[in-house]
Amino acid sequence: MRNLVYLDLSSNNLRGSILDAFANGTSIERLRNMGSLCNLKTLILSQNDLNGEITELIDVLSGCNSSWLETLDLGFNDLGGFLPNSLGKLHTLKSLSLWDNSFVGSIPSSIGNLSYLEELYLSDNSMNGTIPETLGRLSKLVEIELSENPLTGVVTEAHFSNLTSLKQFSNYRGTPRVSLVFNINPEWIPPFKLSFLRIRSCQLGPKFPVWLRNQTELTDVVLNNAGISDSIPKWFWKLDLHLDELDIGSNNLGGRVPNSMKFLPDSTVDLSENNFQGPLPLWSSNVTKLYLNDNFFSGPIPLEYGERMSMLTDLDLSKFWNGLPYLYAIDMNNNNLSGELPSSMGSLRFLRFLMISNNHLSGQLPSALQNCSGIHTLDLGGNRFSGNVPAWIGERMPNLLILCLRSNLFHGSIPSQLCTLSALHILDLGENNLSGFIPSCVGNLSGMASEIDSQRYEGELMVLRKGREDLYNSILYLVNSMDLSHNNLSGEVPEGVTNLTRLGTLNLSVNHLTGKIPDNIGSLQGLETLDLSRNQLSGVIPSGMASLTSLNHLNLSYNNLSGRIPTGNQLQTLDDPSIYENNPALCGPPTTAKCPGDEEPPKPRSGDNEEAENENRDGFEIKWFYVSMGPGFVVGFWGVCGTLIVKNSWRHAYFRLVYDVKEWLLMVISLNVARLRRKLNLGSV
Repeated sequence: MRNLVYLDLSSNNLRGSILDAFANGTSIERLRNMGSLCNLKTLILSQNDLNGEITELIDVLSGCNSSWLETLDLGFNDLGGFLPNSLGKLHTLKSLSLWDNSFVGSIPSSIGNLSYLEELYLSDNSMNGTIPETLGRLSKLVEIELSENPLTGVVTEAHFSNLTSLKQFSNYRGTPRVSLVFNINPEWIPPFKLSFLRIRSCQLGPKFPVWLRNQTELTDVVLNNAGISDSIPKWFWKLDLHLDELDIGSNNLGGRVPNSMKFLPDSTVDLSENNFQGPLPLWSSNVTKLYLNDNFFSGPIPLEYGERMSMLTDLDLSKFWNGLPYLYAIDMNNNNLSGELPSSMGSLRFLRFLMISNNHLSGQLPSALQNCSGIHTLDLGGNRFSGNVPAWIGERMPNLLILCLRSNLFHGSIPSQLCTLSALHILDLGENNLSGFIPSCVGNLSGMASEIDSQRYEGELMVLRKGREDLYNSILYLVNSMDLSHNNLSGEVPEGVTNLTRLGTLNLSVNHLTGKIPDNIGSLQGLETLDLSRNQLSGVIPSGMASLTSLNHLNLSYNNLSGRIPTGNQLQTLDDPSIYENNPALCGPPTTAKCPGDEEPPKPRSGDNEEAENENRDGFEIKWFYVSMGPGFVVGFWGVCGTLIVKNSWRHAYFRLVYDVKEWLLMVISLNVARLRRKLNLGSV
């Protein structure tokens, strides 16, 4: 292998030390003397399971009489220890890649001897030492990648003094701990033009770095958690950059953000956790991810966001609410919002409507939300909120009219404090994991027993009624609904529910309720939808249910109800047998099951008996026919003739009529006979 110049053994599951991997027991001295590695220009051993130190390998490579090595890639292994000073003897090296290993210590100062080095990749190690100033000698260096190392010490302009070819510099740490300090003279003018600058969790401030002033070719700028407490100077906004990423989050930057920035397609902007003020920035549709949370922006959310920034996939405005103390309504229904509700929403003391249904929000409801005591509508349905239904909803939101927490992951019992919401007329806790009893105090929800003023609020809500979801808006105030379906509730249906006389929808289906249907269910005269299906209810169906004249959707299936199904009034129109199916002990229409005492008399046998019965019936009918003829004739005759005998005027009129009819008939007959004769005479001629 003396003439081998290119060796790539990456992704081959090699194990053990590097020399053992391909020397196969040959002594280091013999390996060197054989010249097996001295002619190599490229050595790639990345993405294996190699371990140990690299000192011996570097000694072998640097001990050659003449070394031609240009690329050394040992990335993504388990190599460790200190980087040896002998690295500086690989004078022809252009690319050094030691990323994703376990190296420790400092970058050796001898690295300044690698005058041909163009790429230096040391990211994802455990290097906890310093960066040598000799790095600044490498005039051909294009890329420096030092990210995810706990490097320490101070970096000055001397570290970059002769890096005339530098295009990319990255020292990026995912942890917030700052260990590396940049102390660069503000008057210094860099000899390079960067396109890619990523500095995160390093001390770069407190002033915004003035040395960026001549960096007019930047496409990626990350100065996150850099300890900058300053306003962004106007010259930065005027650099006419076309950015793919701008991340200056987690600092103390202030001032207003202009709309003049330009971005490349599919770009990301992170201004979060700063002190920016003024209106929200509005950029081009190229921005897909925008993080503005934890600032002091104010004013309305621009309507143009849907037009100018139509490609947005991530939008975070958390703590944006701090600048909107008079906000009255929030409607973000039917979006793809994710994350948790920010506690900063608790500052919205004038908030009346919070509608964020059908998103992907999660976590528990922030307790700060109870500060919004004037809320009328709280619609958080169709999300992934979890935890208990907060008791403070009933304690701190006395004006609540609509509470919709449907289709979430809430668990625990229904807090009895909700019973104090005297204005509530829509309660929807369906499709959660709630357990325990339905509070016996639900009868105190007087908003479901009284009329709501239509002028008190406006809004819209999807309400499950009559077995389907309908959208209500202008007439929402007319809807009175309680939906606790699809949970794990147990116990009996509380009698107090029959106090809610204006209730239009009661849905308690798919639970584990037991006991009987309340006897006073007939007092719910406004009830249109009643669904108690798929429980373990028993006993008879109260006869008062027949008095529910507005009822048009009923489902009592899959229970243990018994006895005769009530009839009369509205129940006569609800004749679908599936309403009562899977209640084996129920009987009577519309089911086919007969109740005791409903048996029909036995049917007569066919044959002679049937024929005899038919003959008897026919004879009986004939007799009655003749018997009735006599009285009928007498009554008919004297009814007419008797009247003519008694009343002279009627008798004269009658005979006059008979005479006139006779004369008319004679005249008609005479005319027709004359016409016939005339035709016959003409025919004979």
